[in-house]
Amino acid sequence: MFRKIFPTTNVVKVAQRCIYRNVSTTVRPRICIVGAGPAGFYTAQYILKHLDNSDIDIVEKLPVPFGLVRFGVAPDHPEVKNVINTFTKTAENPRVRFLGNLSLGKDFTLEELRERYHAVLLTYGAEQDNTLNIPNETLQNVLSAREFVAWYNGLPGFENLNPDLSGKSMTLLGQGNVAVDVARIVLSSIDDLKKTDITEYALEALSRSRIDTVHLVGRRGPLQAAFTIKELREMLKLSNCATKWRVDDFDHVEESIPNLPRPRKRITELMVKSLAEQQQNKTPPNSEGCFLPIFFRSPVNFIGTDKVEAVEYVANKLVEGRALPTDQRETIATDLVCRSIGYRAVSVDNHINFDDRKGCVYNAGGRVLKQNLTGSDQTIDDIEDKYEIGLYASGWLATGPTGVILTTMNNSFGVADTVCRDFNSNTIRLKGSRPGLDLSGRTYVSWNGWKAIDGEEVRLGLAKGKPREKLTCVKTMLQIASNASD
Repeated sequence: MFRKIFPTTNVVKVAQRCIYRNVSTTVRPRICIVGAGPAGFYTAQYILKHLDNSDIDIVEKLPVPFGLVRFGVAPDHPEVKNVINTFTKTAENPRVRFLGNLSLGKDFTLEELRERYHAVLLTYGAEQDNTLNIPNETLQNVLSAREFVAWYNGLPGFENLNPDLSGKSMTLLGQGNVAVDVARIVLSSIDDLKKTDITEYALEALSRSRIDTVHLVGRRGPLQAAFTIKELREMLKLSNCATKWRVDDFDHVEESIPNLPRPRKRITELMVKSLAEQQQNKTPPNSEGCFLPIFFRSPVNFIGTDKVEAVEYVANKLVEGRALPTDQRETIATDLVCRSIGYRAVSVDNHINFDDRKGCVYNAGGRVLKQNLTGSDQTIDDIEDKYEIGLYASGWLATGPTGVILTTMNNSFGVADTVCRDFNSNTIRLKGSRPGLDLSGRTYVSWNGWKAIDGEEVRLGLAKGKPREKLTCVKTMLQIASNASD
């Protein structure tokens, strides 16, 4: 289960130009990455390539790695999860240790990490939902899409969510890819889902689901829809499901197409084509499900007594791309609501310079800003006056929850390059070796421990004709990992 402490050598070669640094002591750059999701692994991947002789610990609060790739990517999108193969190569590099089941703010502090590593990168993502702050938002059956996704993807702590699928209709507030993923999973056939790594308890619940209508509601119009063309194509091709557009939502849209940038042009053309087929009665007859995108609506009230029964909306008009409310209201009945209006990070340690308003770490290009500037001029460019030397953030914790995995990769590579340059320029001074995290008395999962968990999940899945059956009980994971040899 446990991996050995890294050896040290006399010479450290850093950064892209492979410049050797002369140091007076035997020192290797020791780096801690907090968070084993895409941001963490992409950062580690880049540093391994460009900062020779560096040693990296990737610390993760869960016993298992991969973050949103494991718990966020839809189960019917296995191709997106192929990036795990690249992450695995990074984790199995002899200069890397994976330390699962250890939490910043619980098992150790940021100050402790900064004392025990030359550099610390915070990459633990955004795990809290944005809320609407409208009346009756706490009614039963008002959930977040994040919770729903965590439930069917097996994130520990959500296995008992038990969403009520006994009604006929579901409403998704927000039109991003996460919302479309939820719609597709709910409206997909069980025969298709049973071939994926969706959790068995979710599969069983969805097999009993009576939901046949899903509304996808956005505050702006078709030209501002946040979902991508891939997700829309999948919905339009979904078996036994008809997509029905509101004709009035597309006023003057077709005439705008020639002037649109190519990606927006393609997705708009697809929507307009689907609408035309709908008007020509080419929608599938006898469809079991119905997907209803609705534009120009913002929720203002949830209606119901014990549980949600309807959503009241204000109709919007677009003014210079902004959705402004009108006097028109509309109420649409629904049995289940999922907010899908974005995420925010949380501060897990009081020493993190955190922007509570934006829900991310104060940083510039990945360097974490000091809470109080130390220079006489607060516009000073001296790195030591503006930034916490050796402390960085990347991924959604640094940027907010924007983009896709490729976006996170580019951001993380950029931050990792800054780390390498800071070592190379002696901004991070290698005055002495650092011991890394003190693991004595701490129950953690090594990479071999994860491989044992992975093997058990694959074995369980094989018996059911699935790629894997995810374990959701942390205690069970730790027991399996503890039996793994190092």
